[in-house]
Amino acid sequence: MNDQREIAIVRWPGQLASAPDELAELLAAYHLQTQAEKGEAVAGVEELPPRYRVEIADPRAVFADHVVLLAFSRDTAAGCLVLTAPVDGRSEVKRLWTDPGFRGRGIASRLISTALVHAAESGVSTVQLSVWKWRTGAIALYKRLGFTVVTESWDERDQLVCMERSL
Repeated sequence: MNDQREIAIVRWPGQLASAPDELAELLAAYHLQTQAEKGEAVAGVEELPPRYRVEIADPRAVFADHVVLLAFSRDTAAGCLVLTAPVDGRSEVKRLWTDPGFRGRGIASRLISTALVHAAESGVSTVQLSVWKWRTGAIALYKRLGFTVVTESWDERDQLVCMERSL
């Protein structure tokens, strides 16, 4: 059953005094899964590229200028999303992740919707994101939420699909 009433989306820092441990756990799962999907699986966090290890080690510092949204099911962190600070009227969705045990409950949709509302309230005119092309479920979700694929990529990494949505 899809009971969205049990899911709370909170902004960190802000509505939640501390959440670095929960956020670090979600980020670790996200980065480990992504490395595996890229065919570059590692045994643990300590083997991730340095740019990812630092996010896990100190999310408060890395995301200090951004909006971090956390989804909780009761007292358990179930998902996260980072929305970058606006630059020239644009923000970017980063690190959208729902714990596999909580998928199918609309958490990713709610995280994105909350991020879009925040972006609009902050004067952002366009929200962009990039997603690995093999994440077809995520691409379908983004399309359902109004994102379109752009032809001119801002990210040169192979196999990334760049998308955006005007607000």
